[in-house]
Order: sequence, then structure tokens, then C-alpha cells
Amino acid sequence: MINGKKVIAILPAYNAARTLKMTLDAIPRDIVDDVVLVDDASKDNTVEVARALGLKTFIHQQNRGYGGNQKTCYREALKLGADIIVMVHPDFQYDPTFIPELVRPIAMGEYDAVFGSRMLVRKNALLGWMPYWKFVANIFLTKLENFILGMRLTEYHSGFRAYSKKVLETLPFELNSDYFVFDTEIIVQMKIAGFRIKEIPISTRYFPEASMIGIWRSTQYGLGILHVLWKYIFYRIGLKDYAEFHIKK
Repeated sequence: MINGKKVIAILPAYNAARTLKMTLDAIPRDIVDDVVLVDDASKDNTVEVARALGLKTFIHQQNRGYGGNQKTCYREALKLGADIIVMVHPDFQYDPTFIPELVRPIAMGEYDAVFGSRMLVRKNALLGWMPYWKFVANIFLTKLENFILGMRLTEYHSGFRAYSKKVLETLPFELNSDYFVFDTEIIVQMKIAGFRIKEIPISTRYFPEASMIGIWRSTQYGLGILHVLWKYIFYRIGLKDYAEFHIKK
């Protein structure tokens, strides 16, 4: 808990058995009140490891995708009374010791969401062994997204994020994609709603056990982002309406 706000860490898990314990051990429990893991039909023993570690564990019998996993994570965290929800990938690619820096600006009422950016200090991404093609693609897509959305983020593609309860109760995130483009869609929704976003620099680690999508799936992801941006353009100029862009006030 921080400044009287209940903090829940969510772990969207898929085949994370080998890295789950080291991720959990690095989570600062003086800040994080509870940890929720949602297993997305893993093929390894992620569920058994999670239960042995005493985590609140929810199971998808069929794989619902990265976005579908997040939806369950957020629903369950809100049911548990979270004021701040911080997403931590259980593959240990992101360093959980940055959690206090992510949640503090929200707890103090300064921002509605805080994103950990690998690109705020660009050398950090390469020092963490981010593949160079991914590094270049990240920069290109971010520039395009900033141009179309009128924002000034250094990265749209980090999975290390914290949201206030208000953000998740306001945005119709259930209408978003069940796949990786979910992370972009929720930023577009935040833009429309006028929520305040802060970025902090983080380090990252790329190693064999860390989950990483390959070039083909990254290409599909990039095309998905372009589709979201086109939808936003059509919505803004009034050519087409989209339910996911209807934000309740």
C-alpha cells in the first residue's frame, strides 16, 4: 500500500514456470498488497508453481491471447478492491523493483497511468539485448503513433504499466483486442478520455526464458497497430463510429 492506496500486481502468464519465482521474489511486497496470476492455458506447470507460491491463480482453459489475459487480470484485481493495478510480465523481462516508481505518481494523484519505457533512455534497450530490428521498429511505430495521436510518448509497446482504478473502470477495455494490440488500443482510449500518462525509464532483459514474439508475429502486430490508427483517424473525422471509443464520463 502507498498513500492509502491498495496496490495489486497482475501477472498475465503463459509458460512462465521457469521464471515465475524469480519474478515474484523481486516484487516489493512493502508496496504491493496482493498478486494475481492469470494462466492462459500454459503447456508447462505454471499453475502448479503459482499455487505453490501462494498466488491467487485464475486459469483459462483455452488460450485467449495476451489481451484476453489482461482483461481477466483487470477484472479480478478490481474485484479485490485494487486502487492501483500494475502489470508485471512473469517472464522476468521487466524488473519488478521499478514498481514503486510506477505506482507512486498514481498514488499521489499526479497521473492516471505510468508506463515503464525502454526507450526513454534508448541505450537501456540495447544494453538489455533488445534485438536491433525490434529496436528500430519500436522507434518507427512510436513516431507514427505520436504523429497520429498527437502525443509525445517515447514508447507504446512496453508491457510494464500501472493504471489507476479510475482508468480501468472508465475505459471499455473489454471491447479491445484479445491479442497484443490491446496495449495500443488502451492508450488510444486513454487519449480520447483525457487521462494523464507519465513515463519512467526502465531497464529490460532479453534472454531465452523471456517471452518474445518473432518477426512474423511482430509484423502482424505492426499491421494491427496500423489498423487501430486508421480506426482512430476515421473516428476523429467522423467517418465511422466505434463502440470501443465511446468513453463514459
